[in-house]
Amino acid sequence: MVKASERYTRRQRRTRYALRKKGSDRPRLSVFRSGRHIYGQIIDDARGQTLVAASTLEKELREELKTGADKDAARRVGQLLAERAKAAGVEQVVFDRGGYKYHGRVAALATGAREGGLSF
Repeated sequence: MVKASERYTRRQRRTRYALRKKGSDRPRLSVFRSGRHIYGQIIDDARGQTLVAASTLEKELREELKTGADKDAARRVGQLLAERAKAAGVEQVVFDRGGYKYHGRVAALATGAREGGLSF
C-alpha cells in the first residue's frame, strides 16, 4: 500500500515533468497549500532562482484576511503575487499546481493571479 505522501510526490513529479516536456522557457508559478496557509512563488528554473513570492503569512495580508485557509485568501495571494511579478518584469508564467487538483484554493490563487495581470 502506497502512503499518501508518496502519492502526492508522484503527482507532483508528473506535473513538473509535463511542464518541462512542453519546453517552455517561461518562469513557473508554483503553489503550496497547507491546512492553515497558502504560498505561491515564481521560479526561474533555468537559473534555479525564486523571482517573486507571496503567502498568507505576510503581515499586510494577515491584517486584511480573516484566515489564511480559504478561497478569498488564496485569491488575494494570487493578486499580490501578480503585482510583484509585474514589478519584476514577469508577465507570462507556467502554472504548476504541484500535486494538488486544480480546484478550490489552488484554482482561486490562479484566478487571482490572472486578475492581477499574469497570463498562463
